Amino acid sequence: MDGAGRLARSVRSLGPQADLKAAAIGAVVLLRERLGRRARVPARPVIDREPTNRLVLLVERYLPNRAGVALTVLMLLGSAGFGIVKGGHFDAFMAAVSDTRNALANSAGFRITTVAINGRKHLSQDEVLAVGGVNGRSSLLFLDAATVRDRLKANPWIADATILKLYPGQLQIDIVERTAFALWQQDGRLSVISDDGVVLEPYVSRRFTALPLVVGKGADVKARDFLALLDRYPQVRSATKAAIFVGERRWNLRLKDGLDIRLPENDVGNALAMLSKLDKEDRLFSRDIVAIDMRLPDRFTVQLSEDAAKAREELFKDKKPKKKAGDA
Repeated sequence: MDGAGRLARSVRSLGPQADLKAAAIGAVVLLRERLGRRARVPARPVIDREPTNRLVLLVERYLPNRAGVALTVLMLLGSAGFGIVKGGHFDAFMAAVSDTRNALANSAGFRITTVAINGRKHLSQDEVLAVGGVNGRSSLLFLDAATVRDRLKANPWIADATILKLYPGQLQIDIVERTAFALWQQDGRLSVISDDGVVLEPYVSRRFTALPLVVGKGADVKARDFLALLDRYPQVRSATKAAIFVGERRWNLRLKDGLDIRLPENDVGNALAMLSKLDKEDRLFSRDIVAIDMRLPDRFTVQLSEDAAKAREELFKDKKPKKKAGDA
């Protein structure tokens, strides 16, 4: 048998069947298209909903692609921050942040290795550092000199302070301390004050016993001028135990032996000069009197003690002339 002949017949016999099949397929496709145009596809049910908010539409239209992620992160951070503040952990959180950054700076070579403090007399070095907020975790890089200065000046003993940072690790602190000037008694409380009237501390130490005592409202700010005037009359100053500010207008003196001297409101210097002269010449402060009133400008009065008043009264009785017999 001729193989080539069989192949030719096979091709010729399959040609019409393939054409018929293709035509049938095409007819089916056309029929489906025509039927599809005429038949209506049932519409899917639409869910009723409120129209989208206009602001939301604008945000969806103009918001960058990654802005949503950023906003989400910001919201989370804001929620965390609100929780920290609301829970009362803000100070602890900020302290942790400060310690962390100081630790990084210290590891980079900015640790405070040398501290020089000049001008201190009353406060110790540890007290100055504690007041300024400088500790072993502090780094020179992140140390705020203005904050340290403000903290130091908030202490009543420190009148002024200067902070100098010398990189990489030296800190210099220069302070001007106030000095204890007097003891001030007000409403039963005794305090140590400076010459400008600042209360330095409650009176608890015996080392301040030699300070002059001023008493009364307003005496703290008026003491410097009055005590400076009193120093000009050492005869009176040495005998004075306390200066009492009366009515925020004038001064009384309480001497060590209990004698009260009521000074005038004006011309106090002349009154003190007169007291000094009388004590030098007549030993006025040693006499048996309890009070001297110098408030009147043209004279002063003396109040005797009870015993002295009785003795004086008896003396005058003895000096009275006796009546003669027959006198009416």
